[in-house]
Amino acid sequence: MKRSLARSLLVSAALAVALPQPLLAHKLIEEGQAVAVAKSGLTVVPSRKWNRLSGSIGKNVETWTLDGPQLNDITFYGGILPGKPLVKERNKKREPLPKFTAETLLIEIPELLEGTYRPYKNVVAFQVTSIEPTKFLGHDGVAFTYEYADNDGLTRKGQARASIIADKLYMITFDAPRLHYYDKNVGDFLTLVDTASLK
Repeated sequence: MKRSLARSLLVSAALAVALPQPLLAHKLIEEGQAVAVAKSGLTVVPSRKWNRLSGSIGKNVETWTLDGPQLNDITFYGGILPGKPLVKERNKKREPLPKFTAETLLIEIPELLEGTYRPYKNVVAFQVTSIEPTKFLGHDGVAFTYEYADNDGLTRKGQARASIIADKLYMITFDAPRLHYYDKNVGDFLTLVDTASLK
């Protein structure tokens, strides 16, 4: 019995090492210095240290976190071109994503984000809770809040700021579980957004 248990544990350990692990590597972003994000002219000046996640979910998309992407997630969309989705499509035929277009209006940005989240994040319920005009990156923009639940049953809250500049979409979103983490870190998001500029 003991040999069988020891053998099982050994096999499990070997499989854990052999099987590919999710991309969790990150780069530490120091506070107080301007940082270009999402391979674009969009820059921010963090007031605290963040972790930039490795891997790419889109050509001009970048994600930062403090405690892990499931707990607090800031995503930068740095100049999405007309005709392109917000993130890379996993399967264009079975799960096509909505595209940003030259005709997309600021008021339609929340709908674009919802249409992206539903298939990409397996969201089963999504609700925009507020939307209002704002200035973002020195241009007319939109600020909106939302809530959603994915298939793990956890409700998350989010905020976003977006603007369309020279026919490109610039947006920063913040997502976190409704319980604890949203209230804990939404101030960090707002502080970061206030530093955003376009060069």
